[in-house]
Amino acid sequence: MYRIIQLNPQLAPFTGDIDLRMACYHSTRGRLLSGGGTLYDFANAHAYYGIFHGENCWIYREWAPGAKQLWLTGDFNNWEMPGVAMTRLERGNWELVLEGEDALFEGCRVRTVVEEADGNRSEHIPAYIRRAVRDDENMQWNGQVVDTRKTFHWTDANFRPEREMYIYEAHVGMAQEEPRIGTYTEFADKTLPRIKQAGYNTIQLMAIMQHPYYGSFGYQVSSFFAASSWFGQPEELKYLVNKAHGMGLRVLLDVVHSHAAPNTVEGLNRFDGTDYQYFHRSPRGDHPAWGTKCFNYGKDEVIHFLLSNLKFWLEEYHFDGFRFDGVTSMLYHDHALGTDFNDNHRYFSMNTDVEAVTYLQLANELIRQVKPWAVTIAEDMSGMPGMCLPISDGGIGFDYRLGMGLPDMWIRMVKEQRDEDWSMGKMWGEMCLRRPGEDTVAYVESHDQALVGDKTMMFRLADAAMYTEMEKNCHTPVIDRAVALHKMIRLFTLGSGGESYLNFMGNEFGHPEWIDFPRDGNGWSFHYCRRQWSLRDNSSLKYQWLGEFDEDMVKLAKRRSLFSQHFGDLCLLDEERKLIAFQRKGMLFAFNFHPSQSYPDLTIPVYGTGAYTVELSTDDERYGGQNRIAHMDYPVTGEGDGRHVQLYLPARTAVVLRECRSRKGN
Repeated sequence: MYRIIQLNPQLAPFTGDIDLRMACYHSTRGRLLSGGGTLYDFANAHAYYGIFHGENCWIYREWAPGAKQLWLTGDFNNWEMPGVAMTRLERGNWELVLEGEDALFEGCRVRTVVEEADGNRSEHIPAYIRRAVRDDENMQWNGQVVDTRKTFHWTDANFRPEREMYIYEAHVGMAQEEPRIGTYTEFADKTLPRIKQAGYNTIQLMAIMQHPYYGSFGYQVSSFFAASSWFGQPEELKYLVNKAHGMGLRVLLDVVHSHAAPNTVEGLNRFDGTDYQYFHRSPRGDHPAWGTKCFNYGKDEVIHFLLSNLKFWLEEYHFDGFRFDGVTSMLYHDHALGTDFNDNHRYFSMNTDVEAVTYLQLANELIRQVKPWAVTIAEDMSGMPGMCLPISDGGIGFDYRLGMGLPDMWIRMVKEQRDEDWSMGKMWGEMCLRRPGEDTVAYVESHDQALVGDKTMMFRLADAAMYTEMEKNCHTPVIDRAVALHKMIRLFTLGSGGESYLNFMGNEFGHPEWIDFPRDGNGWSFHYCRRQWSLRDNSSLKYQWLGEFDEDMVKLAKRRSLFSQHFGDLCLLDEERKLIAFQRKGMLFAFNFHPSQSYPDLTIPVYGTGAYTVELSTDDERYGGQNRIAHMDYPVTGEGDGRHVQLYLPARTAVVLRECRSRKGN
């Protein structure tokens, strides 16, 4: 019996489905490695396909089984059409050898011309291109030759990240304050120090894979082996990663293997003249909600392409793992559109794409072979059992899943209910809604909650008052409530919601407004596509209070290795008085969510002996509070199950106390 069943006895009726999952994995793996070796040996498509410098020549190879003929054209031949003919090899491969050191050159713009089976000709950027650039005059995209002989001087050979993860989700282009697109170098020199100071130890970079439409947030990838040219040169991205490693920061790539851009010139779509080279045949190959193309994970060549892509980013750019986007969409034939996963049958049915499950298992196996300490995170809202269990246990092999129900819960409560009606039981229950043996990334808000049409948590709490009432000497009921709850909600989520924690850049200090990428509807403005760091730095504004609280909250959790204990132990839950208290890793977290009722002698059951001392209080003056909670030792009284501490807990405040060593006489 696989361990997934032992951890989830309710899945026993689905043992056959899990057996099928594992049989598909083993059979696919065996087929791919029929010649021997490992997945690491197999995932080398990027070393064969693409454009390379050979011995006194340049070599270009492509896989295009449905094409009648391929040519290469570009700056090197003055764009003479159709270009220099390629030679067909076996198994749908094509090759071109251009003699001479100068036949191609660094920065040379190129395109592949394809004669399709019906005789029509089309132009495409090479599928394995390392860089794609836009011509500002005609707004057209072309591939650009990168000299693969160039080496970058890495200095991170001894880098090993901290085990527990505090993730700072970031977008390079919008990380600067000026209304424009930022660069890799600017991010490395200006934003990395802010992340380090804030206490986060992991950066999750979005929109790094090449995408032709800036406003897609990087989720319509066109060139999978190209670092986005929106932000600079490949060497600049390497500089960013190398510098992050030098600061002790892990760097994860937001990888998009769940779908691809539908573009035919810039992307993979119809590269060989068919709609089924990399993707399923239409209509299955068309994502009904996103307007993108869906990969065929049952095709060996597609698996080869995608696995090689993962190995490429790990080795070429030294990324430390991946956050896999859109995993839920991959797992189900209907992409889980409108599906309510309230029954285990939903996970094991004809709707489950077993080939996608197999691909994800292979991906996780490969990643550990390339970099044993790499981390993988699944963006899955369905709660697929075994997502974060080892493959040998019948799982899919991820390290973490995103706790996507947590921000949804907070949005519903803040948007639809009065504070007085918040359910402490539902809040605690949602924080504990994690599958046995599987780790979760807890968060209040990611980029998803900050996009135009939505609101950040601080903006939901304060709304328009953020524009006029955020000076420290201004006190209004709306802003006082917003500041208090912003701190409490984030502390409660970090303290109880998972085994890792995530924040989107700027939200730690309550960044106002939303993210709106330049588009036709806003006059192509960058006004809402930037981060106003000056708000955090301004000592007269309350954003500084929020930023300093978040910084101290994260540093406390890191110092105490909070996530080494998987779940908190509930000590107190009082619906009427809006109280919750729990212990985790020797710390007592106590929350009073009541909007007006303070408790001068609140009794909280505890497991420790001796005393508890205050480590963090949302009511401290330096965080915008009123200093009503004394920083002192609170003795434990009573014996056995009756042990407790008493403390003053004002309305809308939270406190974290550390268990001290037992003292003589106690």
